[in-house]
Formats: sequence, C-alpha cells, structure tokens
Amino acid sequence: MILSKSQFVKGVKCPKLLWYLKKGDLPVPETDERQEALYEEGVDVGKLARGLFPGGREVTFDPDDFPGMIRKTRAWIDAGVPIIYEAAAQAKGGFAMADILRRGPYGWELYEVKATGSVKDYHLYDAGFQYRVFKDFGLNLAKVAIVHIDTRYVRRGELELEELFTIEDITFSVIDLQDEIEAIYCYLAQVLNGDEPAVDIGPHCERFFGCEYAEICWSHVPEHSVFNLYRYPWSERFNLYYRGIMRIEDLPESFRPNFIQSLQIEAERTGRAMVDQKAIRAFISNLRFPLNFLDFETFAEAVPRFDGQRPYQQIPFQYSLHILHEDGLLEHREFLADETRDPRPDFIAHLLEDVTPEGSIVAFNQKFEIARIRELSAYDPSRSSELLRLTRRFADPLTLFRKGAYYHPDFNGSFSLKSVLPALFPDDPDLSYKKLEIQEGGTASEIYAALHRIKDPVAREKIRADLLAYCKLDTYAMVRIYMFLKELSGRP
Repeated sequence: MILSKSQFVKGVKCPKLLWYLKKGDLPVPETDERQEALYEEGVDVGKLARGLFPGGREVTFDPDDFPGMIRKTRAWIDAGVPIIYEAAAQAKGGFAMADILRRGPYGWELYEVKATGSVKDYHLYDAGFQYRVFKDFGLNLAKVAIVHIDTRYVRRGELELEELFTIEDITFSVIDLQDEIEAIYCYLAQVLNGDEPAVDIGPHCERFFGCEYAEICWSHVPEHSVFNLYRYPWSERFNLYYRGIMRIEDLPESFRPNFIQSLQIEAERTGRAMVDQKAIRAFISNLRFPLNFLDFETFAEAVPRFDGQRPYQQIPFQYSLHILHEDGLLEHREFLADETRDPRPDFIAHLLEDVTPEGSIVAFNQKFEIARIRELSAYDPSRSSELLRLTRRFADPLTLFRKGAYYHPDFNGSFSLKSVLPALFPDDPDLSYKKLEIQEGGTASEIYAALHRIKDPVAREKIRADLLAYCKLDTYAMVRIYMFLKELSGRP
C-alpha cells in the first residue's frame, strides 16, 4: 500500500475518510471555484518562497510518472545538486514531495511551505510523514522546517521575502512524532485491507479541515438536532448524541438552557415563532430615514499586492447599498473595484459619495463593516473624520435576533443572513441565493482575489456580474427583513 502525505493526513483525521478515498466506490468530490482559488494561491506562495533558497532545480510534477520523478530526485541527490524544488521520494509504503530540499552543513534540510499565518497541528503530521519517507529514502535529515507567512508584515514597495516569510524549525517535534506516525501508518494499512471501518461521527469530523464525505456520515442526523443548539459546546453536543439524544424536542428535563436555547426549544416543540413585539418596536423606532442598507465584501490574500497591505488583511473591494426613503422610494447603488489595482482609494471615494449624509446605516453583523471602515480611516487619514462619522450611524438587525426578539424554528440555532432569510421568506424566489452563481461571502472573496489572474475579459466580466448580483441580494434581503420586522412591530 502506497500512501501520499495528503492521504496519510486525511487518515489521521479519520480512517473512514481515507477508506472512502482509496477504496470506496463513491465519486471523488469536485473542487469548487473557491477551492481552486485557494489551491492556486498555495502554489503561488510555494513558488515565491523559493526565493529564500535561490538557484535550485525543480522536479517537474508528472501525475503519470511518479517513478520518473523519484529517479530524477535520486540522480540529482547523487550528483550533488544543493537545492531541489519538489523533490520526490518513496519508501516504506509512503510517497512524499518536499517543497524545498537543501543540502546543509550537517545534512539535508527539508522545508515545507504553507500559505498560513502559523504552524497548524496537521502540518506536524504532514512534515512528520515526509521525514519518515525521506529518511527511509536514504537521506540524512538534519532539519525539518515550516515556511509560513508572517502576518505582521506590511508591504512597502517591492516584496521583502525575508520579512514576508517566517521559517519555523519543527525538527524535534517531527522526530518525537515518529513512533506515533509509524503506528498510525500500520493501522491505516489494516483499515485499507478490510471493509469500510465503523467510525461514528465525532469531534474528529472538524479536526484539521472539513470532510469531503460529511453528508454521508451525518445523513442520519435530523436537520433540526442537538448539534444546532445555539452556542452550546461541541463536546456537550456529542455527549447528548452518544446518549442517544439527537432531536431538540427529546432533550431531558435536566437540560438547563440559556435564554436563546429556551426560545429555540419552545419553537421546536410548538412549531411557532417566538416574538417580543416591544423589543422589535424599540429597534424600529430608533432608525432614522433615509435607511442605508449596506453590505461589504472583502478579500484577503497571503501575499500582499499593494502598499500598506498585510497578509490576510480584509480589504474591502465591493459594496451594495439599498437606500429606503421615508416616502417608500427604494434606490440601489453599488461599487465593485478594478481587480488589477488597490481597491481602497476608489472604495472610500464611492462609499462617501453614495451613503446619504443623514439617516441610519443598517448592516447585518455591523461589527464587520465598522471594523473595515476604521481600517480605511487609518489607511487614508485625509478622509478619516468622514469615515469615522459613518460608524456612529449604524444599526444592526442581528443584535435584535441574538437578543431573542424574534426566533423562528427554521433558524435552527443560527442567526446568519443565510438562515434568517429563508425562514422568513421560504417561498420567495427573489430572495433565494440558490439562483445565484455565487452563493456565499467566502466564495466571493476567494474568486475576487484570483480575478486578476484571469486573462479572458469575457470570463472576468461574467464573474464581476456574478459578484454584483450576490452582494445586491444581501442588501435587498435586509430591506425585506426590515419590512417584515416593521410589520411585526405594529408601527405604521
């Protein structure tokens, strides 16, 4: 049995996941646009990090000829090549590739490049498996290190690779893991030689990263279950599950809910919404016309492209603004930045022009928009006072829901816009994200971050249109939620 390092790490997460990937007759899950964008970013970061170790020779990846890649790596090692990129090795049932392999003064040094801001737990198993393979491939490994992004770096002019990247030596941690890695490999070999393992759902489902086959393993869990209890620790949710309690209505009398959980339980048992008309009326009364329903989209990238940008900094690139006037007139304004340049100057100018001088600014989870505005004020001190004045006008419907002023059984323990909207308007096609090409903010972020790489102008314009449609629905949804709440409040 040959395992790649990625397969091994998935086996560490869950042996059933590995079994599905290697032996199951299930279709391999397709990668979506967001995953593709993340993958491309990881490749770019890996290539950029080679600048810390210049002059190496690259083993060209060939999925149809792994033996050829291994032979080339061996030949270059024997020939004394000092630095090899994408070195390939196979030994003791494992196949691994090293981002950077360097001949150091005390032996070979293995560097793995990660497009993250720190060393993650699964990176240790990843590098530990590589250590096992390359050591048994015959290399004297003196050092194993993770090269990752330093999130404190701020770009000023040309990229400074020594400042952008941090090299973290994990040699001793990797060596300490070897007995465990060997034991895990032997166990996984047994798993793959047998039938589908009987692994129940558990905390491991969220370990390291998401699971491609989660829908299969969780198919027996009802849509409304104890796993949706509002702000209830995951360990406690599984304790209920292991006791055979899956439905909220089956919670024992000994369960002591908080206020929102009590509303959730009552709504589940009665099938009715819980309404605090007084709280809703107070919220509506505090709003001032014209109402500016505002939503930002941001992107974050590992390698900053613009001056004054940090790695993974949330940079606003788009907004949608629906303006509701007191006479009922509703107008829409929007902005989507040019993906080839820093979006912040144009974003600031358009935002300050489009938001009305007076009136409430309504944002779902206002903390996000306010934080971005404060960052923009620091970015452009000349417009700081104008921007900061906006932050004093915000109102947030999310706080109303979180305080229990309205709870619908179909919220299912979540107050996100994607949960609230279909619960309030289940049959309105104009309020369905399912009709859109882009259906959630994370996808919008990753797609925009990669948009400047797309050469085809037609494809770029199609994506830009999809981004505008997505963000527009976010603010129109808030308008409709406001109207729903206003009707509930009894105010004219």
